[in-house]
Amino acid sequence: MKKVISVISSLILTASLLAGCGASSAPAATTAPAPAATTAATPETQAPETQAAAASYSVAIVQQLDHSSLDEIRTAVAAELKAKADAAGIELTISEYNGQNDPTMLGQIGAQVMGDNVDMIIPIATLAAQTMVTAAEGTDTAIVYAAISDPETAGLTNLDNVTGTSDALNTPFILDMMLAANPDTKTVGLLYSNSEANSTTPIAEAKAYLESKGIDYIEKTGNTTDEIVTAATSLVGRVDAVFTPTDNVVMAAETAVAEILNDAGIPHYTGADSFVQSGAFTTCGVNYTELGTYTADMAFDILLGGEVPEYHVMDGGIITVNTDTAAALGIDYSVFSTMANTVVEVTTEE
Repeated sequence: MKKVISVISSLILTASLLAGCGASSAPAATTAPAPAATTAATPETQAPETQAAAASYSVAIVQQLDHSSLDEIRTAVAAELKAKADAAGIELTISEYNGQNDPTMLGQIGAQVMGDNVDMIIPIATLAAQTMVTAAEGTDTAIVYAAISDPETAGLTNLDNVTGTSDALNTPFILDMMLAANPDTKTVGLLYSNSEANSTTPIAEAKAYLESKGIDYIEKTGNTTDEIVTAATSLVGRVDAVFTPTDNVVMAAETAVAEILNDAGIPHYTGADSFVQSGAFTTCGVNYTELGTYTADMAFDILLGGEVPEYHVMDGGIITVNTDTAAALGIDYSVFSTMANTVVEVTTEE
């Protein structure tokens, strides 16, 4: 790892999804300017021998796009890294980037952080992770990703210097919730983006589950916000409920999707609490602050020379319900308290 002397700095680049409960399985952007950094001295309270041995590292956190779950992860990662570096007397530079879900921008970020010779990249979400792995190919730069629902399908396993955390979705459990709340469900809409690796496995699992129960399903996909909104509209009057996994494309459109489905009386079962905070009915999954903290702990150990472990699947067990939506839909969700140890009630964010 290279030696630098600096402290926490950040840059949010702009230019224009959960281990389930008990986990189972734009236009081109211009090149981003380098983030600013400030410098501070090593704490004077350190013993001379500790100061001499103290190291300095640089880390780039690359967030795929803005939404509440990914924001929560980023905040937790940065806070935990800073806390651990401060406690160890280590000087650490953290640069933050946001790709706005734009492959071109993410590619530019990858080229920049590699040109800056950072010691580690922490990408948040699948496309960001895949792009950073490509950018670092042929180097020994460590990559510790966060919130990859299916690392294997995403091509993020069996790679040197690459590991991280998974929020793998327990699809059958969420569909169990669906039937517990409405045993008379006959047809389910599967709303997702076919460009999201996160959705591949859980959609396959959902199909298998519904087929085993003799329940019909209708698939609707889209790769832009407008396409997802159109897809959601097309499900109205045709389905009793809608399921979406940890799909970042759908999440970017969720406020509009939730309004469409809620007005139609259709509950939206989803893969992350960010959907629920935007108006979806419910989900079951991980605590994203805990996921970010765990990711940072793993990353810090690797920075200090620790071995690169296998990726870690976070424990789930948290059902999140939007009480505004439940009331609008007339759904009694008390049955959920018998299915999980934790039921969190939220309201729709403005």
